[in-house]
Amino acid sequence: MYVRRLELVDFRSYERVGVDLEPGPNVLTGANGVGKTNLAEALGYVATLDSHRVATDAPLVRLGATSAVIRCAVVHDGRELLIELEIVPGKANRARLGRSPARRARDVIGALRLVLFAPEDLELVRGDPAERRRYLDDLLVLRQPRYAGVRADYERVVKQRNALLRTAYLARKTGGSRGGDLSTLVVWDAHLAQHGSELLAGRLELVAALTPHVAKAYDAVAAGAGAAGIAYRPSVELTGPTADRAVLAEALTAALAESRSAEIERGTTLVGPHRDDLVLTLGPLPAKGYASHGESWSYALALRLAGYDLLRADGIEPVLVLDDVFAELDAGRRERLAELVGGAGQLLVTCAVDDDVPAALRGARYAVSDGTVRRVD
Repeated sequence: MYVRRLELVDFRSYERVGVDLEPGPNVLTGANGVGKTNLAEALGYVATLDSHRVATDAPLVRLGATSAVIRCAVVHDGRELLIELEIVPGKANRARLGRSPARRARDVIGALRLVLFAPEDLELVRGDPAERRRYLDDLLVLRQPRYAGVRADYERVVKQRNALLRTAYLARKTGGSRGGDLSTLVVWDAHLAQHGSELLAGRLELVAALTPHVAKAYDAVAAGAGAAGIAYRPSVELTGPTADRAVLAEALTAALAESRSAEIERGTTLVGPHRDDLVLTLGPLPAKGYASHGESWSYALALRLAGYDLLRADGIEPVLVLDDVFAELDAGRRERLAELVGGAGQLLVTCAVDDDVPAALRGARYAVSDGTVRRVD
């Protein structure tokens, strides 16, 4: 799989730009702030319907415009598919596949399989659990696009349940005699157990498959300097590492019943996949708080490379994007990374200094300046 062409209209800093890309390495060079990352972000958005840089869509639309458009032509198994997304802040985004309207924007997920590593990924190691949950869920959706619906359904249930608990909390706080009407809470409990067990099962299966790839990728990037491990930490008590949906639903139901009083007191849902974490370790110690800056970079990179390798093991050849990565690595790590990714079906590298990119990745070259992308080789 590779992206043959990318076009942007009113996306970020670009009023209109188009670039033809090649299989194998593609290196985009330009000064900081000229729009290299915007190109990587656009491709990542097509793959996940999410930005790795911002939480809402509004910053993706160029100042003064009302919407943005991303078009990309993806070639897979000799067939080309045109994907088009229109981003309209505050409204439902619109999508087209092969020039035909999609029923929902998320129907495009799976058409482009892409793994993106960016400086923001340092938060996978150093940041809050939400960053690691997002990493798992994005990879889960890339492997099995149906989980986009599972994820959306679960998030909707948590939002509705939190609204009900918040209303009850405020009623109690202001002296309401009944503390709010919680008669429908049992219904939302059932929905949370149903959708939550599906999402939890998917994550558990993913972590089991991902674990050896993380260890292998970190060992390769860090040249054997430490052993990386991952483990899933659920917010509910499980009797064992099971991914049985019925068992997980029972565990969630029991945990919700046990935490009912605390949830009413705090006005929020305290158990479920949205409270879980992915624990990262280096040897016997947690990576968060103990890993050095270099080790954290290597770990974050290993997580992305592990996802890439897992997708390839599944028979999917994803596009790999390395956004401003090589400037943060020493010479040894640069060369080892180049060896790891040199055989990618399509690789996109962004950099400010051309010499930062190892010679092994010298493929198609592009110069990026304000509003333009130009082929230079």
